[in-house]
Amino acid sequence: MTIKPVPAFEPPYLMAVFSSVRTADDSGYPETFARMDELVREIPGFLGYESARTPGGLGITVGYFRDHDALARWRQDLEHQAAMKRGRADWYESYTLHIASVERSHGFERNG
Repeated sequence: MTIKPVPAFEPPYLMAVFSSVRTADDSGYPETFARMDELVREIPGFLGYESARTPGGLGITVGYFRDHDALARWRQDLEHQAAMKRGRADWYESYTLHIASVERSHGFERNG
């Protein structure tokens, strides 16, 4: 599997930056994460996401959405709302969410 960043998209679009520190409780998290991955990909206007976790435990997930309607659909999804509630109760020590408009975007990929 080749690891690549999400491609650059034609602006404007939105990014949701979710930074978190997890608890030791992992029960149900992998299954819920997999289900959220399925759900978000079904939303018209969802462009993709990237996620990483440092050895120290800070996780950052950046989701890309074409517009506010797509982001609102994700925020209002009932299964996603249930997962957010479970996250606050069990999986996260702390988190922040930042929503930003992307004005410029470009990328680079080495050929060969």
